[in-house]
Amino acid sequence: MPDFAALPLPAGVAEQPKPAVALVFTEGPAVDADGTVYFSDIIGNRILKRSPDGTLSTFREPSGRTNGNTFDREGRLLHCEGADFGPGGHRRVARTDLKTGAYEVLTERYDGKRYNAPNDICVDGHGRIYFTDPCYFDRSSMEMTDESVYRIDTDDRVTRIITQPAIQRPNGIAVTQDGKHLYLVDSCPIVGGHRKIWGFDLDDRGFPGNQRVVFDFAPGRGGDGMRLDVNGNLWVAAGIMTPRGPHETTLVPPGLYHISPQGKLLGRIPIGEDVLTNLAFGGPDGKTLYVTAGKTLFSLRMPVAGQVAFPKWHD
Repeated sequence: MPDFAALPLPAGVAEQPKPAVALVFTEGPAVDADGTVYFSDIIGNRILKRSPDGTLSTFREPSGRTNGNTFDREGRLLHCEGADFGPGGHRRVARTDLKTGAYEVLTERYDGKRYNAPNDICVDGHGRIYFTDPCYFDRSSMEMTDESVYRIDTDDRVTRIITQPAIQRPNGIAVTQDGKHLYLVDSCPIVGGHRKIWGFDLDDRGFPGNQRVVFDFAPGRGGDGMRLDVNGNLWVAAGIMTPRGPHETTLVPPGLYHISPQGKLLGRIPIGEDVLTNLAFGGPDGKTLYVTAGKTLFSLRMPVAGQVAFPKWHD
């Protein structure tokens, strides 16, 4: 196991993240083409919006306990409406057209059963949507289904593509824009639970195969959210300063971990706050990274652009 705290800054990163705004429990950042950042305050049951000039406003309240957000190739905002941190969670995936304000539910059941708590979401270059459905709350309080990964095709058909026991508790997810590779955070907060990042190859229809471990953070706190850069490398929000129980240690300090698709640890950007949750690339050149961490939204300039479904930086 490497000495995580001694890792250098990744090549080309010249600054530490700086706070962009302080809140309560931030999650799910997504950046529009004009630089507006949308992100979740799960405890507050709202989606917040930070404009390019730094103005903060509420985009939606209540939000159905929205966790993950992302943009599709048409510039529409996708939401994982979860069930964590109290009542009011819709347990579904929805979409907002920011041009018209139209809101629609994409899916809220699979095989007749409600989802657990849709958590994170991504879109490939073909327009296919992938989302995770873990369960981090009291399972006795409501009907549960297997913790899984789902794909929504462009014809709105939903397919379960990864499920237990191949994985334990899916969280962060990222897919390459060519639709050939999918990466999944599997982080189960029990003693001996997974702290893995899995890699999968996707066939032409978006079905996974060749499951392999890309990186294992055990026994520290594993990853939460992650994103890909245009070079195909992973940026993972992981680590913790204060263990939340016997299932994790301080071996992995909080930060953004830069990892190659082959599992080589390339560097770490330290962020001294519990708990890092997610991240998103944005800005005119796609090289501004926004990080949600506890009560704070951080930003920093990166040497590389993000790999995103929104076509501004690709077309």
